[in-house]
Amino acid sequence: MLKKVDIARNWLPRYTGMPLERFDEYILLTNFDNYVTSFAKRFDCEIFGQDRPMQAASNDAGLSIINFGMGSSNAATVMDLLSSVQPKGVLFLGKCGGLKKSTEIGHFILPIAAIRGEGTSDDYFPPEVPALPSFKLHKFVSDKILEHRVDYRTGVIYTTNRRVWEHDDAFHQRLRAMTCIGIDMETATLFIVGHANEISRGALLLVSDVPITPDGVKTEESDRKVTSQWADLHLQIGIEAMTEVGQKGEMIKHFRY
Repeated sequence: MLKKVDIARNWLPRYTGMPLERFDEYILLTNFDNYVTSFAKRFDCEIFGQDRPMQAASNDAGLSIINFGMGSSNAATVMDLLSSVQPKGVLFLGKCGGLKKSTEIGHFILPIAAIRGEGTSDDYFPPEVPALPSFKLHKFVSDKILEHRVDYRTGVIYTTNRRVWEHDDAFHQRLRAMTCIGIDMETATLFIVGHANEISRGALLLVSDVPITPDGVKTEESDRKVTSQWADLHLQIGIEAMTEVGQKGEMIKHFRY
């Protein structure tokens, strides 16, 4: 296996347990196995990869979902492996911490960009290259959010590879200075590696905590409440948006690489 495509074609089934031919043209990505479980129940489809690093399912109607795990290295890995099937669009359904007073738990964020604070993306492009979504894909997601009569925010996400930072006042000051709306561990990496692999990509993030406020750090109990209240809607919006993109057959890669 001397070529990247050969490695990716071998490793995508290896990591997910799902054969290449089962991957559809549009992909939902997530960090949570319960999203995959819920997807499989909705469409009565098989879950692959229960004994693998990633779990995947496909509804055989144009849409697949993958739980790739947590962190920027896993985000880069899954986007590299998806180059083997060249999906027409990929949407990340993740959670993030809210960094502004106007951003509350349960809000949705459609990032207009992400700051590359994770380091992983430096292996793909120089730091001057911005981490951006495919805006036409986000337009479909925006329309679906509004159809559900749900408010959402836009802004810049800061992506870090540091999981435990909430205690660090100096880091808090950096985040305030950058005026970001939220913080996570995957979005910038997904955008950059998607760009490197010529994959149209987007992200719909659910605010799960407000970590720079007193008592705002996520706990198991608080995360369980967020999941019970908003996870189903989060997944539903993602399913509807990506399904509609496929049904309309519109090109969402609106420029040439």
